[in-house]
Amino acid sequence: MRHARGKARVILGAIVGLAIVIGVIAIRAHAPVQEGSAPGRAPARWPAVPSTRGLPAAPDVEIAMYQGEAAVGGSKIRLSQLWAKRKPVVLNYFAGLCPPCRKELPDFQRLYTGSAQDTFTLIGVDVGSFVGLGSRDDGRALLRELKITFPAGTIVSADGFRRYGILGMPTTVFITANGKILRRYTGMLTRDQMNTFIGELLKVSGAGDEPRRDDDPRRGRRP
Repeated sequence: MRHARGKARVILGAIVGLAIVIGVIAIRAHAPVQEGSAPGRAPARWPAVPSTRGLPAAPDVEIAMYQGEAAVGGSKIRLSQLWAKRKPVVLNYFAGLCPPCRKELPDFQRLYTGSAQDTFTLIGVDVGSFVGLGSRDDGRALLRELKITFPAGTIVSADGFRRYGILGMPTTVFITANGKILRRYTGMLTRDQMNTFIGELLKVSGAGDEPRRDDDPRRGRRP
């Protein structure tokens, strides 16, 4: 009898342990991916603010603008033109047929109509035609429908998002004033996260302790 009870306890313990493992896996599978990490990989380790030392240089890609040409300096720009102004840059990768993007863009618009446009450059980057989530017309239509007025455009080749390690939609990349990637977030951002990450970006960019090197091999490299 005692042997039977002991065996039952072992089986029950195994079932409970398996349930806990399954629960942890489910939570991780649905958690937003942050700071450049893909599901199943260890998250990237970023230096504590305000230092930019050790941060990776942001690839210098070309963007064809849909709107906001006056704010960024042309109908087709390279990101290095913005870094030359010593102003932080936030790239929000979206797609015209991406439901989470549709929910997130209005919050970026609210941020932009505040003091954002005076402290950093925000650019929406439509990659729908490269990831199977709509055409460029769909991207433009979404901006019109949501009354998005901040600068937005598209990349000229798929290399423009591959070099940034884009793994899903939406993805937001926070780039310091000297052209370093501070944070890459995959998934829909909340307003609190936007404020926190941008505050961190402005703090790091204000430190200015390590200018981008002109001899960086990725600077000026064509996508």
